[in-house]
Amino acid sequence: MTQSESIAIHVDKIDPARAAALLAVLDLEPKTDVGTELPPFAQHAFFWDPSLEANLARDGHPVLGGMVPDFGLPVRMWAGGRLRQHTPLRAGVAAERTSRLVGVTQKTGRSGKLAFVTLRLEIRQRGAPVLTEDQDIVYREAGALTGAPPRAETEADERRAFKASAITLFRYSALTFNAHRVHYDADYAREEGYPGLLVHGPLMATRLAMMAAERHPGLPGFAFRATAPLYLGDVAWLCRVGNRYWVEGPGRRICMTAEAGG
Repeated sequence: MTQSESIAIHVDKIDPARAAALLAVLDLEPKTDVGTELPPFAQHAFFWDPSLEANLARDGHPVLGGMVPDFGLPVRMWAGGRLRQHTPLRAGVAAERTSRLVGVTQKTGRSGKLAFVTLRLEIRQRGAPVLTEDQDIVYREAGALTGAPPRAETEADERRAFKASAITLFRYSALTFNAHRVHYDADYAREEGYPGLLVHGPLMATRLAMMAAERHPGLPGFAFRATAPLYLGDVAWLCRVGNRYWVEGPGRRICMTAEAGG
């Protein structure tokens, strides 16, 4: 990988064996065929940037600096993003990902100091564009979360059970090379102000996008926002009304919202 402060280029072979493992985690038939079309957000299982454990922060993420500045804020949250897909990512076909820092904003909110970062990832295979993904990440001070989570006020036209077990969290963390401790270390999660282990935001986005892709072939546009945590053991649903989607947890708590379209 080559890198400067604002851009990084990473090449990945999109290993068919890892692709098959991801399909299994998503309850899809695992295939190892070269050229297999992968579901939306499959890119999160590839383009690893391994760091020595000595170079990881206490939360399990690589220390900040370089492309993403160090704000002195220890808690990292994946807030949402936007996906523009031109064609599915395919297993066994070498891909190039270009990452850019496109936005940094700092402010003070009810929970203290906050920093908002937007990264833009562009992926190509065989020289042609595959997808563009914008990732919105929030950094905040340590301490308990404040504010009441949003609640669903609309009855869904479609509801599907969403189950994420401890095994699911472990396998998804391993496939995405995500060492963030809130997904496997319950004591650490409580130190960050959560009552238990968190379900990965990208995993929720993936399941919503898979649902949306059934009605929007190719999924040319998908925007989503994390609104509240979903915890291990929560009974949850994937919901839809028209082109609007959401993950609904206990007490009708909305954990993620999304909208699909062109």
